[in-house]
Amino acid sequence: MASVKQVQITFDCASPQRVARFWSEALGYVLPAPPEGYTSWEAYDAEQPPEERDTWSACSDPEGVGPRLFFQRVPEGKTVKNRVHLDIRAGTGLVGEERLAALESECVRLEALGATRGTLLLADEENESCQNMQDVEGNEFCLD
Repeated sequence: MASVKQVQITFDCASPQRVARFWSEALGYVLPAPPEGYTSWEAYDAEQPPEERDTWSACSDPEGVGPRLFFQRVPEGKTVKNRVHLDIRAGTGLVGEERLAALESECVRLEALGATRGTLLLADEENESCQNMQDVEGNEFCLD
């Protein structure tokens, strides 16, 4: 039986570099170093033909624990709700007002990075409180 060695989550998007920067900041991930001979990805892209610029990007957990995120440019825009989304666990282990304060604090930080706030779903007997949000291109994710 084969065993999974690594998992990568891939996002279709319009601007891979922009979305990768958002998620690297949101999760504390790191972007890959630019190709040899370049000081930045922008310098690398500047030397590429227009159709080859900003076609992909990635970010990864600096400790190698979390999955790599890969972002690829696609021609079509987002049209429906994501079937898969990321949850950022900001309030783990907290309850009540402490949990809501932690979610609010993280929400404000992510909004400063370009995220938008959606509906706050308050806890019930089966579910924890969850703040619905969208990244810089409208991909849904949850703070919980």
